[in-house]
Amino acid sequence: MDFLQRLARFLDRPLFPWKKLIVGFSVGQYLLEAFLGFRQYRVLQQTKPPKVLEHEVSQEVFDKSQAYGRAKAKFGAINGLYGQLQNLAFYQFDILPKLWSWTGGLLLRFAPARFTGEISHSIVFILAFIVIHQVLSLPSSIYHTFVLEEKFGFNKQTPKLFITDMIKTNMLAFVLAPPILAGFLSIIKKTGSQFFYYLWMFGAGLQVFMITIYPIVILPLFNKLSPLEEGKLKTDVEDLAKKLKFPLHELYVIDGSKRSAHSNAYFFGLPWKKHIVIYDTLIEKSEKDEVVAVLAHELGHWSLGHTTKLFGITQAHFFYIFSLFSVFVNNKSLYTDFGFTTEHPIIVGFLLFSDILGPLDNVIKLLMNILSRRFEFQADAFADNLGYNNELARSLIKLQIQNLSTMDADWMFASYNFSHPILSERLKALNWQPTKKVETKTADKAEGKEDVATATGRDEL
Repeated sequence: MDFLQRLARFLDRPLFPWKKLIVGFSVGQYLLEAFLGFRQYRVLQQTKPPKVLEHEVSQEVFDKSQAYGRAKAKFGAINGLYGQLQNLAFYQFDILPKLWSWTGGLLLRFAPARFTGEISHSIVFILAFIVIHQVLSLPSSIYHTFVLEEKFGFNKQTPKLFITDMIKTNMLAFVLAPPILAGFLSIIKKTGSQFFYYLWMFGAGLQVFMITIYPIVILPLFNKLSPLEEGKLKTDVEDLAKKLKFPLHELYVIDGSKRSAHSNAYFFGLPWKKHIVIYDTLIEKSEKDEVVAVLAHELGHWSLGHTTKLFGITQAHFFYIFSLFSVFVNNKSLYTDFGFTTEHPIIVGFLLFSDILGPLDNVIKLLMNILSRRFEFQADAFADNLGYNNELARSLIKLQIQNLSTMDADWMFASYNFSHPILSERLKALNWQPTKKVETKTADKAEGKEDVATATGRDEL
């Protein structure tokens, strides 16, 4: 496109302060998110539940939910600062060109000559980058899992399982990243200035491929999927799927309880072959009709075309990203300002371009959250129209106490961060009129304490 080529020439200006611009974007985003986090923290200091829920929420559960929210907020603030300092250090000390030079040296010393080109070099560079990121993020991951989540009764992981998961995740990265990166870079190198069309088609094909292999190859590495046993729950779900003409292939129960006490349900698969997955924790802590109501909500997303629309939006987003990347892929001033004076690696250009795109991505994130919250209301209404009003409302309330989710939220924080409405909004939309308190067992059940409590809040559906 002539417009993109003219824009590329306009932006490729010698001595343009790209590093300062990207650092400014990074710091600006951090300050914005810290400000929103501070606003939300004030809400989490409230001592009474929202007025609309005060007759349904016990003080004990509300206090525990608020404490969990504050703990996550403090962790998020510290972890955000830690991440920001990492970013600034990478920019200030020219870590990217140093890492590129070091990985190039490894290839020259240990790899055959045919594996010393840009594609092989880029693969080794990205794998080294992944390992560095893994090491730097390890302390926060350990704290989040074994301190924060443990304190509130959610963590079920053992150190052995934690380490095993980390090893498997890195093995997947080392297996999948090389061919994907090789395809990505080969397309750009061989298709010229119009590469974004072909890259977009490659991305769409890759997404379909990953959807196909996920239940067969990836998911079994981390969780055990068992067919849902015969009984009323299975019969009711199958009847619901037939009624909606949902192409159900298999109903699974996933052993989510081996890592966490959180609950959820979801579906995945190709358009003609879908799988429904229910967390064992959801089945354990809910009535059968409440589980069916949760799935009625999930299938509402499918029936209303939400999944298709989101897939289409994702493809449009990919096209916009690759189109804009064509403007920066040969920007010599960008590479030079980050220490790449003699080499201009495409993969480094893409990493830097991703940082430049940050502000636009935040706007898109905000718009996607608005759309997502609208879809959630529509899916709730869909389940309501199927006759699951009371069951859905009760399940949402139970999920609140099981997940200790946010009961109230600052409107600015929620708009920027939440893809789901908070529970008070969803119950209001359902015209929920409680006749008695909704009882549910807390996460302490896993430790042998069957405390009965009542709560509402933001769920994970």
